[in-house]
Amino acid sequence: MARFLPTLRRRASPLASPAAQRAVLEGLELSMGFSQALEKVGLFPLRSVGITVLQVNVGKLCNQTCRHCHVDAGPDRTEVMPDAVVEAVLGVLEKTEIPTLDLTGGAPELHPRFREMVERAKGLGRHVMDRCNLTVLTLPRFHDLPEFLAEHGVEIVASLPHFARHHTDAQRGDGTFEKSILALRRLNELGYGREGSGLVLNLVTNPAGAYLPGPQHALEKDWKRELERRHGIVFNRLLTLTNMPISRFLEYLQESGNLHRYMDRLVQAFNPLAAQAVMCRYTLSVGWDGTLYDCDFNQMLELPVAPPAPRTIQEFDAALLEGREIVLGPHCFGCTAGQGSSCGGAVAL
Repeated sequence: MARFLPTLRRRASPLASPAAQRAVLEGLELSMGFSQALEKVGLFPLRSVGITVLQVNVGKLCNQTCRHCHVDAGPDRTEVMPDAVVEAVLGVLEKTEIPTLDLTGGAPELHPRFREMVERAKGLGRHVMDRCNLTVLTLPRFHDLPEFLAEHGVEIVASLPHFARHHTDAQRGDGTFEKSILALRRLNELGYGREGSGLVLNLVTNPAGAYLPGPQHALEKDWKRELERRHGIVFNRLLTLTNMPISRFLEYLQESGNLHRYMDRLVQAFNPLAAQAVMCRYTLSVGWDGTLYDCDFNQMLELPVAPPAPRTIQEFDAALLEGREIVLGPHCFGCTAGQGSSCGGAVAL
């Protein structure tokens, strides 16, 4: 196996367990709860409006260890989606008309059946998205992966903390930015991000600290200008994500004394328009072990879908899952603050 990128050191944390994270969040004294915020704008209970995206977390194995990773992924993680769950996911696509398969991780490309999942989903006429950390494309054993992704028309959603080297390396480890730029250049050579190619390359960024991202459209203009000026790189869209108060970022907030201030900021920035468009209303999240969740963030807090909806992909029942009541918590303020935040970026532009 190719040697992984140098990573930031992981260490034992009192917030390592989802139960400990839930306890911290539920113990906060906020000016209002998330359910109360929804009630004030007539959105409680929050319900799914259908399933247009099947987001599948194929495991927590990754070639990087990033400071704000809400998945707590890394090279030392052993959680990888087993064959039975892979087959169940593909079986759901075969039996339904869910249009989009969204593959995430960890680094989803490290799953031994990643290419097979792409090929079979595309064979069913589905749109496939790959949430890529970019550096995985520079590993020697994945030298032909960019061509594979282009051949199958896979949309790449690539995470890049910043267009400046020091900001990216500070969050992801020394050398990450240089490898990310190499990967982006290779993708551009294949047509990704170029007008008329049909190959979509979107970049994802999140703040480095305890504050909300800036306006997505304005940041996108800056990023396009600077990446092309400095490195000759082009891309389609910039997606801004709010840092969710879970996992490593929750630990950072506690250690830096910013937890209450940050949560208050999220509550005060609650936007009803963002609440109407949150991703849990149209996305179904599948954990590496097959457990079903309303979103990727609930997955990391081990908050599965509520009864009577089935709890596993093997028990998939569209009638019970479409229109289900969404499981809520204080962390949900992260998706409804300001312009909102989702796996598709800001939702209230």
